[in-house]
Amino acid sequence: MAVQQRRTSKSRKGMRRSHHALKVVKTTVCKKCGRPIQPHKVCPYCGYYKNRKVINVK
Repeated sequence: MAVQQRRTSKSRKGMRRSHHALKVVKTTVCKKCGRPIQPHKVCPYCGYYKNRKVINVK
């Protein structure tokens, strides 16, 4: 079993965790209804994707 030989410094621990931060979700505007949506996804409000009706929305 691996046992650490020396204490991990705050700096080294912070450098290791530098990639653990949450990233901001990118959004684009739906061409049909103008609401913000995630890119490359079907619009949950109008059901369109690339100017084509994909799903029926109530």
